[in-house]
Amino acid sequence: MVNGGTAWAGGPVWDAAADTARDTADGAAEDLVARTLETSLARRLGELHRSTGLPVVFGGPTRSTGAGLKLTITRLAGTLGDSLRQLDVVSGRGLGGVAMVRKRPCRVNDYASTSGITHDYDLPVVEYEKLTSILAYPIMVGGAVRGVVYGAVREDRPIGDVAVRRTGAIATQVARDVTAMLEPVVPGPGGGAGPDRSTALDELAALARTTTDPGLRAKLDQIHRALTGPRPAPAVPGALLAPREAEALRLVAVGASNAEIAAEMGLAVDTVKTYLRSAMRKLGVHNRTKAVLAARSAGLL
Repeated sequence: MVNGGTAWAGGPVWDAAADTARDTADGAAEDLVARTLETSLARRLGELHRSTGLPVVFGGPTRSTGAGLKLTITRLAGTLGDSLRQLDVVSGRGLGGVAMVRKRPCRVNDYASTSGITHDYDLPVVEYEKLTSILAYPIMVGGAVRGVVYGAVREDRPIGDVAVRRTGAIATQVARDVTAMLEPVVPGPGGGAGPDRSTALDELAALARTTTDPGLRAKLDQIHRALTGPRPAPAVPGALLAPREAEALRLVAVGASNAEIAAEMGLAVDTVKTYLRSAMRKLGVHNRTKAVLAARSAGLL
């Protein structure tokens, strides 16, 4: 309590400057997360498009406002125009707003007639883009919703469970990208690699490939080489992957385990391992994540 600018003895003192500094720091951190998430979405949206078969995919980062979270759609693929670009979706409004509140994926089979959501965004979604079935999947980082990714169709058909699972795999990978880009790679106990080291190194290599700044790319390559040693030999020129080998690697690329790949492809786990070993041998690498990178570099995925 303050009287004439002086705090009562023993009472708490409100420090406006400290509050302002904390708010500024929190805002800067949130902006950094949002920018990093956008960097990941720029790369992962194409994977989402291919892995789910959904003709329209889009998404963006969230930021805190006085009224709750606000999602801004910044990345689009398969849309008819730009009506969704820079669209702000408020927490609790529309399908994405419900997904933000519930912190879990939400889907509708006929967006225009669904009564369980508000229809604030019908003009761009229904009138301009002609979308029918829509899925909104929150991207969770550190237990908080940091973005939302959408998949949609224009035909009179629902979005199936397989597409939902694959969208979830991409959302999870985006969250891992954000974590890997923002946290330094650190050795585990005894100097060995920590549990997320492989993922972080893969994302570091991917970031180096996608940056348009030559100086930054060279620096990231230098850091990657220092952490991993010499790069693996490139894939054998002209090497071809069998369709099942390529399909298994595509599922690896979206974060699927061997058991999940087996369930998706209708195979035994040992058969999946055989396909992956064969793909690694053809690509001249010794683990599955490097096989994905080598296959992409060779234009096989």
